Amino acid sequence: MEITWLGYSCFRLKGKNTTVITDPFPPDLGYSMNKTSANILTISHGHPNHSYTQGIEGNPQIINRPGEYEVGGVLIIGISTFHDDEKGIIKGKNNVFAIEVDDVTICHLGDLGHPLSANQIEELGNIDVMLVPVGGSNTITAAQAASLVRSIEPKIVIPMHYKTLTLNKELDTADKFIKEMGVTEIVPQPKISVTRSTLPLATQVVVLSA
Repeated sequence: MEITWLGYSCFRLKGKNTTVITDPFPPDLGYSMNKTSANILTISHGHPNHSYTQGIEGNPQIINRPGEYEVGGVLIIGISTFHDDEKGIIKGKNNVFAIEVDDVTICHLGDLGHPLSANQIEELGNIDVMLVPVGGSNTITAAQAASLVRSIEPKIVIPMHYKTLTLNKELDTADKFIKEMGVTEIVPQPKISVTRSTLPLATQVVVLSA
């Protein structure tokens, strides 16, 4: 299974038979999704920067609410969370998805705005790869993100939703999160290939370039 970061909170999860796109964004963010197609499209919440479905080709099945789904051999569990730490009073709800592709489970946290409870972590199950927002402002902070990683203990963690030279929004860079994770030096990769047999034994931080 191949993971590519398209920018912001948008990833392409390409399995042997099925491709999943998460949180597609409009072109005015600065990034470009080019002509991207998918079988499945997951939407964490309805904000335009996370739900630009018209930018995705291939007539994908859209999953934008909690529940259990199976599409093209991909298993998805969606749980309801909040976009803020006031139980959604300020910014509403957010979906967190656990997506199993080719026997590897990826957790996309969307715009999570609060720590997950023990029950929510249990509901997600064992997570191999965690896609975590680290830019603060509209989501959990870098310190909260690092704490959540330590609670869930994924094999690979990939930061998202942070400031880059391309992004036309003000967020923190990924530096604070990387420091919180105790990593001193990291080289961005264009994509990463993951299989059950190649997962690292201890949590590894991977930074992808969009």
